[in-house]
Amino acid sequence: MGKGCHALTWVIILMSVTVTTITGLSISAISTNGKVKSGGTYFLISRSLGPELGGSIGLIFAFANAVAVAMHTVGFAETVRDLLQEHNSLIVDPTNDIRIIGVITVTVLLGISLAGMEWEAKAQILFFLVILVSFVNYLVGTVIPATAEKQAKGFFSYRADIFAQNFVPNWRGPEGSFFGLFSIFFPSATGILAGANISGDLKDPAVAIPKGTLMAIFWTTMSYLVLSATIGACVVRDASGSLNDSVAVGSPGCEGLACSFGWNFTACTQQQSCRYGLSNYYQSMSMVSGFGPLITAGIFGATLSSALACLVSAPKVFQCLCKDQLYPLIGFFGKGYGRNSEPIRGYMLTYAIAIGFILIAELNAIAPIISNFFLCSYALINFSCFHASITNSPGWRPSFRYYSKWAALFGAAVSVVIMFLLTWWAALIAFSIVVFLLGYVLYKKPDVNWGSSMQASSYNMALSYSVGLSEVDEHIKNYRPQCLVLTGPPNFRPALVDFVGTFTKNLSLMLCGNVLIGPRKQKMTETQLMADGHTKWLMKRKIKAFYTDVVAEDLRSGVQMLIQAAGLGKMRPNILVLGYKRNWQTASPQSLEDYVGILQYGHAGSSASWGHWHLVVAPQSLRAAAMCAASSWTVPSPINCLLLPPSSDAFDFKYGVCLMRMKEGLNVSRVLQAHVNPTFEAAEHPKNGTGSRAAPGTAVEPTTSASEQQASTIFQSEQGKKTIDIYWLFDDGGLTLLIPYLLGRKKRWGKCKIRVFVGGQINRMDEERKAIVSLLSKFRLGFHEVHILPDINQKPRPEHIKRFDDLIAPFRLNDGFKDEATVNEMRQGCPWKISDEEVDKNRAKSLRQVRLNEILLDYSRDAALIAITPPIGRKGRCPSSLYMAWLETLSQDLRPPIILTRGNQENVLTFYCQ
Repeated sequence: MGKGCHALTWVIILMSVTVTTITGLSISAISTNGKVKSGGTYFLISRSLGPELGGSIGLIFAFANAVAVAMHTVGFAETVRDLLQEHNSLIVDPTNDIRIIGVITVTVLLGISLAGMEWEAKAQILFFLVILVSFVNYLVGTVIPATAEKQAKGFFSYRADIFAQNFVPNWRGPEGSFFGLFSIFFPSATGILAGANISGDLKDPAVAIPKGTLMAIFWTTMSYLVLSATIGACVVRDASGSLNDSVAVGSPGCEGLACSFGWNFTACTQQQSCRYGLSNYYQSMSMVSGFGPLITAGIFGATLSSALACLVSAPKVFQCLCKDQLYPLIGFFGKGYGRNSEPIRGYMLTYAIAIGFILIAELNAIAPIISNFFLCSYALINFSCFHASITNSPGWRPSFRYYSKWAALFGAAVSVVIMFLLTWWAALIAFSIVVFLLGYVLYKKPDVNWGSSMQASSYNMALSYSVGLSEVDEHIKNYRPQCLVLTGPPNFRPALVDFVGTFTKNLSLMLCGNVLIGPRKQKMTETQLMADGHTKWLMKRKIKAFYTDVVAEDLRSGVQMLIQAAGLGKMRPNILVLGYKRNWQTASPQSLEDYVGILQYGHAGSSASWGHWHLVVAPQSLRAAAMCAASSWTVPSPINCLLLPPSSDAFDFKYGVCLMRMKEGLNVSRVLQAHVNPTFEAAEHPKNGTGSRAAPGTAVEPTTSASEQQASTIFQSEQGKKTIDIYWLFDDGGLTLLIPYLLGRKKRWGKCKIRVFVGGQINRMDEERKAIVSLLSKFRLGFHEVHILPDINQKPRPEHIKRFDDLIAPFRLNDGFKDEATVNEMRQGCPWKISDEEVDKNRAKSLRQVRLNEILLDYSRDAALIAITPPIGRKGRCPSSLYMAWLETLSQDLRPPIILTRGNQENVLTFYCQ
């Protein structure tokens, strides 16, 4: 090893001091950034950076302190063993003596720790006084003239040539290296956080931690520098210890610096058998001092003081970590006892770890392990401060003035570099442990909120990327279905939530909207209480979605608010998803009007939407639709297409619409309430806007226990080898195709075969199938099974027609084809009523819905999901009751879920590269 080198010794000391000083500044900043409780370094870091890195630091730092107990105890035991060896009084043998003495010593230290902080503080004061007396004793000894016996052992008082010779290195042995020595020395500088680790026992941690930490660094640095300089100026590297080696100055055959002082150590130096001197004799300080036993007492005081400090620190840090419950199976050690909540169980765990490492009985083997773990902790501490600074969090306001974020970054980088230079494999192990612990906390997402800089960083990144999105023009290839889902309380309609959550997960925006109907002052209190509960329900269900609510006088105005205000920048919804209104026949007329007004197309004179024409192709012209689509959704030649201007709440704001119906219904609020209260009756549920009992978006709120229920739905189960059937009857920009495609990419739906049904003519079925297959292949959707429906325009069965007529009968005006003025007068106050002329004009479209239902029952009775484009009902020409009758007829008696999807005529698919 390298011996007697002042220069490199000072470099080692200054490197260690640089790391510890920067870390001390970071700890000082954190400790002055809010009230500090017990938990020491872990508490400071976890509340600053968050549980992810805080938990990693806590475990590593607690373990490092536990192992440090063993290292300092072994240092003490080695000194005692050397004394026994000098007097030929070994207990067993040199190695086992270290183990025996170490176990006994750590047991006594454990007893002091268990006695309480008062006893520990008294012991530390005693150790400090012993160290101080020992230090003074050593300095006095360096100025006392050397006796012949001391000179024979290499001590000649202060000599400039001795200082000069010891200033340069002299490496000895195959393992001699600078970083090998650094790894052994560095643990002696790690006691700077001992005060921070007992933060819960300090009267004013914000003052005591910065002051005590920095003062400790300063005085220990000065003592290390003084010790290395003085002993290096007094003692030569090699000496025999024999009084017979005294010679006259200038004697021939004498080599080495000692010859000029009248001593000839040439023989033992050449044979490398010298027992004394700075390079060989570990008790050189005792030999130099005025009274040798005081140096031994000082070594005892230093090692026992450090061991006791680590023995107290590790359990307190670990106790705080256990109480936070970030990791499993460690909560047992978090229990505190007595007035000060002493971590008795933590003490016993630390004691067991210390004994395990004491049994190694080799100081130089333990020290590198300690060094790497402490350096890893320091790197994380400094990085946490740097991270907190750069996030510009308003909560990061340390009152400590001498902190610099760049110094913290430098300290973190230096710590990492030194770790790998010391022992690269130990560094990899340390960082692997950190990554594992970090990944575990990120995966488990513990329910803690400490206002950490990680949260501030997430906000900054989200804000930056959101603003950045606004600078990029939209492109069809980057289209994402971003959904505003009218769920009401999300736990009331779990199937609707699961359906949208399935195809938007890790892909696009999902926002659950809830309209609270009633007085604003009353409902504002409700919305503040409910929002967090609904968000937690979504998180527990692992649905990546936002929740928002508005207070409005009625459902439609509330939905209009959501449609206009939902989203941020380019992250705005473009699809409105809602459930089918099962109770439309018995609901209040106004709620029916509101519901259909959200969906329905308008008449030509309405709203400012003339610039955005909708292309609607009749089933018999589907090949023309394929031609339009193949031309990137433009009409290349005179084709018989019907152009309609949109006018509805959804389409006015360029939203697509997705309407979902399930045979058993979507609203499970009755089931939840019945589960919580078996005496619940249906009468307790107010009927309202858009559902059989509770409208999607209305304020029928669950109790606390009901809101925690997680109802299972079909969208949470494996679908097996069923089919997803798409009835592509109108060209809406491709949304009807895109949503089933995205659904089919998910694991639970991956085995399902997707079938596409289109209308056509019986004498051109092969041509039309090839045209559609070619078109779909260009879109790269992977849909290869295409079915042409030549019988789509056949007349439905009479009994089904009669069922439709019976369905609309209660809503007919029965005006006898009177003139428009008379009809309007008769319909005053009941605009949902259907005139005889409207029944007649829309007869073909009505029969088409009846026929489509027959086709769905024939082809898709056993499908996993049906996707179909809904009919268009223009406002002013199609009363709300007639439009709902169409939707009812189209989707009735179907076992699979059915989604009625219509885009806003903006392209969502393309086969072009630009």
